[in-house]
This record gives sequence, structure tokens and C-alpha cells, in this order.
Amino acid sequence: MKQRRIYITEFDKSRLDDLIERARETGSHNRENLDSLSAELERAKIVEPSKVPASVVTMNSQVLLRDLDSDETETYSLVFPKDMDIDSGAISVLAPVGTAILGYKEGSTVEWKVPAGKRRLKVEKVLYQPEAAGNFAL
Repeated sequence: MKQRRIYITEFDKSRLDDLIERARETGSHNRENLDSLSAELERAKIVEPSKVPASVVTMNSQVLLRDLDSDETETYSLVFPKDMDIDSGAISVLAPVGTAILGYKEGSTVEWKVPAGKRRLKVEKVLYQPEAAGNFAL
């Protein structure tokens, strides 16, 4: 399957690279998840915060996702691990779904392996994106 280009700001990439490095040093997160996020960052196109399309999922974005198998929708905010709160829909970028959606655009389908096979989600809508709202330091 051909990988789509994902977009990320230099600010987010720098913070995520630091996060990965610290998590590897402490052994506090699943190595496979860290490797997946690192691979996503390596292939990402770096864009200026003011130039990132409003339809792209960046850190601290709120996004509406559709499960392509069940047709159910969920709203999530993509956050750093310290801000994770499952009850309020704030998912960590180090969680498989968080890594999967980072940098993708509205209309994109993301897939990742789960114990039962593959999970497929469509990015229906970016409901809030800090860069589009002028918040370049979130």
C-alpha cells in the first residue's frame, strides 16, 4: 500500500522527537509504538505553522473519525501523553490511534494493526486545529 504524505510543523516535530527520546530512555512506553511514531515523523513533510492546511491533524487538534468497519464516529483530541484523558476523548500521540492520525488530512483513511487484524478509520473532519486558529505554540 502506498503511504500518503503527512504534514507536521517543525515545532511539533521537535517536541515529538524529544518525547520519543525520553520515552526510549525511561522505557516508559511500548517500543513498537515509539518506532511507529518515529517512522511517521521521518516521512513527514515539514511545514510552517501558518502554512499547514486547516484540514490536517496536528498536535492538539480535535478530529471527527469514522470507523470504516462499524460506521461509528468518535471525536478525539490528539495530545501529548501528559494531557491524555480517555474520558474526555484526549488520546495520546503515543497510542496507536494517535500515531495513526497524526499529520493526515480530512478524507484520509488510516490503518494500523490490532490483535484482531486491522483497524481502519477515516478522518471525517478536523473540528479544531491550533495552527488554523492562530495558536502556534500549543
